[in-house]
Amino acid sequence: MTQYRESDKDIDVVARLIAPERTDLNNLKDAKIYLREGKFVPVSQVARLSLDSEDSVLWRRNRVPTITVRADVAGAEAPDVTRALKPGIDALAQKLPLGYGIDVGGALESSSKAQASILAVMPLTIIAVLLLLMVQLQDIKKMALVLLTAPLGLIGVAAILAAFRIPFGFVAMLGVIALAGMVIRNSAILVVQIDHDLQAGLPLWNAIVESTVRRLRPIVLTALAAVLAMIPLTRSVFWGPMAWAIMGGLLVATLLTLLFLPALYANWYGARKTARASDRSASLQAHPEHTGGHIQALPA
Repeated sequence: MTQYRESDKDIDVVARLIAPERTDLNNLKDAKIYLREGKFVPVSQVARLSLDSEDSVLWRRNRVPTITVRADVAGAEAPDVTRALKPGIDALAQKLPLGYGIDVGGALESSSKAQASILAVMPLTIIAVLLLLMVQLQDIKKMALVLLTAPLGLIGVAAILAAFRIPFGFVAMLGVIALAGMVIRNSAILVVQIDHDLQAGLPLWNAIVESTVRRLRPIVLTALAAVLAMIPLTRSVFWGPMAWAIMGGLLVATLLTLLFLPALYANWYGARKTARASDRSASLQAHPEHTGGHIQALPA
């Protein structure tokens, strides 16, 4: 009705019925509406009263009143279900009156925003990885060798997700990104070890074989430690797909890296298998004619 000012604060003065008139809803029709000259009329003469319900909270989206329809999905990813239902939703939206519409939100909207945020920084991340590999390896060809091992983890990811019927969603994609970094790290360690053996004077073939054997146990143990650390997360509803993706991908990628990378390194750099010194001496003793020398009897 008015405001009462006290110090620097304005206090609203609100009209309210007396207690006997507001304890019973039936008394509301007899509430007095005062007119000029002190006259009044009951509310029932100027209004039709009825008891009804209304929303206690009005939700708005972009300042537009909104009704949200929610559902729980079991055995599938919510974005996949939303995409499957989208044709029917679009057909329903076309039949709505003017001013009404249907917008898709929920997991699909959140996933799209999250993927957009990752894709925004992905070019900078790739450039940073390439620079670090180039600083470490000092060779574009070796950097390409390391990068070619990164997709090997997808074999294990696809196999384990298909075996356990786990949907490939946004969280599983995060696991694949982390998996690529682990595989690249193992490959870089192996390539650096081969370079160290070459600098020590070993032939190329021997350097590749010896480095692979020497780094076999550290790489495998590191991979197993990462896999065992992911086991508790497999029971999580949210982080489970990421844990399964890392476990399956890392196991397969580690084994393939120890076979694929040395073979590709030997092929690209033209390594040829060389016989060991003991093997060569044994061969010379068994076949002395292969030494290239001859015995000639000289006159006395």
